[in-house]
Amino acid sequence: MALQMFGIPVSRGVAVGRAVLLSSARLDVAHYFVDPGQEEAEIDRLRAARAAVRSELQTLQAELPADAPAEMAAFIDVHKMLLDDPHIGRDTAGWIRRRRYNAEWALTAQLDVIARSFDEMDDAYLRERKADVEQVVERLLRALRGTQGLPGVARGDDDLVLVAHDISPADMMQFKQGVFRGFITDIGGKTSHTAIVARSLDIPAVVGAREASRLIRQDDWVIIDGDNGLLIVDPSPAIVDDYRVRKQESELARQRLQRLRNTPARTLDGQSIELLANIELPEDCEAALQAGATGIGLFRTEFLFMNRNGRLPGENEQFEAYRRVVQAMGGRPVTIRTIDIGADKPLDGDGDHRDGEFTHLNPALGLRAIRYSLSDPAMFRVQLRALLRAACFGPLRILVPMLAHARELHQTIEQLDLARAELRAAGVEPGKVELGAMIEVPGAVLMLPLFLRHFDFISVGTNDLVQYTLAIDRADESVAELYDPLHPAVLQLLAQTIAQAHAAHGIRGRPVHVSVCGEMAGDPQLTRLLLGLGLRSFSMHPAQLLSVKHEILRSDCSRLAPLAQAVLGEFEPEEQRRALAALDA
Repeated sequence: MALQMFGIPVSRGVAVGRAVLLSSARLDVAHYFVDPGQEEAEIDRLRAARAAVRSELQTLQAELPADAPAEMAAFIDVHKMLLDDPHIGRDTAGWIRRRRYNAEWALTAQLDVIARSFDEMDDAYLRERKADVEQVVERLLRALRGTQGLPGVARGDDDLVLVAHDISPADMMQFKQGVFRGFITDIGGKTSHTAIVARSLDIPAVVGAREASRLIRQDDWVIIDGDNGLLIVDPSPAIVDDYRVRKQESELARQRLQRLRNTPARTLDGQSIELLANIELPEDCEAALQAGATGIGLFRTEFLFMNRNGRLPGENEQFEAYRRVVQAMGGRPVTIRTIDIGADKPLDGDGDHRDGEFTHLNPALGLRAIRYSLSDPAMFRVQLRALLRAACFGPLRILVPMLAHARELHQTIEQLDLARAELRAAGVEPGKVELGAMIEVPGAVLMLPLFLRHFDFISVGTNDLVQYTLAIDRADESVAELYDPLHPAVLQLLAQTIAQAHAAHGIRGRPVHVSVCGEMAGDPQLTRLLLGLGLRSFSMHPAQLLSVKHEILRSDCSRLAPLAQAVLGEFEPEEQRRALAALDA
């Protein structure tokens, strides 16, 4: 009888194949005390393992195919930086010296310490970076055990799907291109590296399937339904045939979508829609352009600041990264968000501890985003100066995260003015920028009359807006089902934001540009609703762009507007579902 499991769909499509299980190196770690006087010899074992893994990663990076996604090289760089992080090297050696743990035991003990600080983080994207540390430790454990890398896969006639507790991007590159038709992991979320790489490779994937690697056996037939987050193990021949037909249809649909790359995003009633890309690294610009993005709607700058052993990037380093993005986009608009990190999201993974416990009891409400930047004005102005310099090379917008207070607004503008003055004092003329506010908390929606008088544009971060409106921790599995972007309160706030921006006469005497850059923007099932609410600018992962464009091309905004208002008027789930169905009729 077929077994069904559910996880988080992170890359669309259907895969049918035999399961290849990748076991976790941590499942079989020996725990013993080394003899007195043998501590340094055990530390030498650890050093040798680090050297072996470093060589392995360098080889992997050197052998990346020319057409490999840009994310691959960047993620391998992240793992190389983590390998040299003192929290993994020095602190692990400390366990060996102080307690005489063997190297494997010391690594897993140190991993537990690091993991606790990541678990306290509020931002899902940054919290899931814990997986990178775990993957580096996995490699070290395999090296200590003398089994570096991953087992080879003998390719027969059957397609294969990979099942694992977690998969690192570097591990994914160790398999020849095309070997695996899909990926399944026990852990992870929509913003985990496995999810990002799966989307960039356009491979069906389901993450967060919990017990998948335990319940699925080697060589089982498995169906991955990446559209619905469904896994079917040992399906009947009829089910296999049905999904193979769906797989063929999905592949044909993807091919048809590629034809839309250069088609203007215009609705049936002639409304031009802006389709922008969300990126994490300068190298991601290529994927954005390949997908037909008309600009960058969100460049997350956090990666420039993380895993640097306390050494923050200087002005010139930041300037070069921002300049690369602006120039790569060839005159298309680029929106760069100032650092969205804080004491709840430590830059180097250690955080602030007191007696072994994390001192920020409610990090979601703590010192983060613009609050963090304003708490360190000198650091903030370094970033602002780098942005102003990069603006000389093309259109650049600065996006400020998590604003809620008038004083934050005024202090941000003051810091920007100071950064301009500092550049001019140094003989450097700053470029012209537009300044925008990220709408992420209900309080910001209620402050819109003030914000719209001071900002050139606003961008709605729907992920946090849902979380803060409903008081739901997206990472807490016990309440995850309550995280609902279609909750009437969320839709009311979103509709108010769009309507007020369109009606405003901002600092330039025209309506304020408004976009959505959260997960809602990249969900084609929500495209018509957002169009009906008046949204004309969407920003999303490049892999989602063509699917959203397809919905736009077959939509009529004049028809959708009253239907979207009908959705706003419904508060009972069943009535709301009927109103939403009318949008697709």
